[in-house]
Amino acid sequence: MSAFVRLLRVELLRLVRRRAVLVLLVGAVAVPVVMGVAVTLNTRPPSAAAVADAERQVEQELQSSWYAESRAQCTENPSEFGIDSTDAGEIERQCTQQLEPTIDSYLWHQELSLASESTEGTGVALVVILALLMMVLGTTFTGHDWASGSVSNQLLFEPRRVRVWGAKAIVVTGSALVLSGVLLSAYWIGLNAVAASRDLPSGGAVLVDCLQMGGRGAGVVAAAALCGFALTMLFRSTVATLGILFGVALVGGVVLAVLGVSGRFDPALNTLAVVADGATYYVDAPCPPEQGIDLEGGYCSEERTLSFAAGAAYTGTAVGASALLSVLWFRRRDVP
Repeated sequence: MSAFVRLLRVELLRLVRRRAVLVLLVGAVAVPVVMGVAVTLNTRPPSAAAVADAERQVEQELQSSWYAESRAQCTENPSEFGIDSTDAGEIERQCTQQLEPTIDSYLWHQELSLASESTEGTGVALVVILALLMMVLGTTFTGHDWASGSVSNQLLFEPRRVRVWGAKAIVVTGSALVLSGVLLSAYWIGLNAVAASRDLPSGGAVLVDCLQMGGRGAGVVAAAALCGFALTMLFRSTVATLGILFGVALVGGVVLAVLGVSGRFDPALNTLAVVADGATYYVDAPCPPEQGIDLEGGYCSEERTLSFAAGAAYTGTAVGASALLSVLWFRRRDVP
């Protein structure tokens, strides 16, 4: 076993034996479980009792005097209901379509859709939560070493600082990548099984898209863990790192907007472009000529698309620069 492999093993053991890290790992496992159960329950088909109650309400509505009067008024004066036809059969059909109550009117049901969950639902939210947890994991793992002063002891056994930094970075990033990859894949496979049991669109291309999103999300989670670790090695303070990272995540876009910087450079937008394989944003652009309207010199909102490649390049550059600065500073700066 090479010296570097032994160093990786030691760092991995230190990681899994850290009490705060174990709490974060348990939280990372619990989050997709809770979200998956919530989605399953919120989208479950209505019960037989609920269907029977809705049918009873529809029957009562059909027998009500209000419905009979409305139908009569619609057939006698169809124009008042937006019906232009003069054919009696067509008028009757459109009146029925507009006025006749249905079970759906009394029985709202949100159907499970894997495509919607991956683009507009819990998919992105789950990646964000896992990224925050792994970012804290990377921060607290090395922050404890600086707070306790154990870094100097570690360097007594392995004086090559770049190797020490690299071993820690590989363990933190690799752990976050593997864990998030497994959790995200299990999440989508579980929801796919639920959709299949309900005879809803599942498997095939839909499942592949979800799993691909999970893979991209796992990359983002790993990058967040690496960034948290690198900045903590740079600042040697867990509080400082978390303050900077959460500040950028929460108000970075607002600050850029105040400074007049294009939304193209918003960290959150670029991260979303990586996870969702592209994202849209809006910029101010000269208004196009409109017939009869003088918009000369005015500005309109124009939609643009940020590709996965552009988002990955932006995010990768930011994380890579943080890591490079961190390892160079760790290599030269004195260790107490």
